Amino acid sequence: MSTSIFLAKLIGPVCLVIGLALLINGAAFRTLAGEFLNNPALMFLSGVLTLPVGLAIVLTHNVWAGDWRILITILGWLAIVGGAARILVPQRAAAVGRTLVANPSALPISTGIYLVFGALLSFFGYRH
Repeated sequence: MSTSIFLAKLIGPVCLVIGLALLINGAAFRTLAGEFLNNPALMFLSGVLTLPVGLAIVLTHNVWAGDWRILITILGWLAIVGGAARILVPQRAAAVGRTLVANPSALPISTGIYLVFGALLSFFGYRH
């Protein structure tokens, strides 16, 4: 459980800050995302950074319990898949990203997901 607490304390505040940033600066982040998706070097670099982060999470915390700890495991697996996609099929990953950026409901949904995940993980991490 100590690994779960550590990762919740680490990931929770990061998700909260990202969610707040999206809430406060949504239009700027939409522009930033568009520029990012049009830069193959940044796509590759983000994959190289995201893949090992996801692997580290899954290797230390592959917990499929029916409680809050599964959020950490899911985030780890999503990072693995996302990082690998950006390295292996960057054009396809960018196309998916462009579709999301063009969708007007994607930003508020993403903001809500980051805020909820951040709040939940921070709560469970720091309440101990």
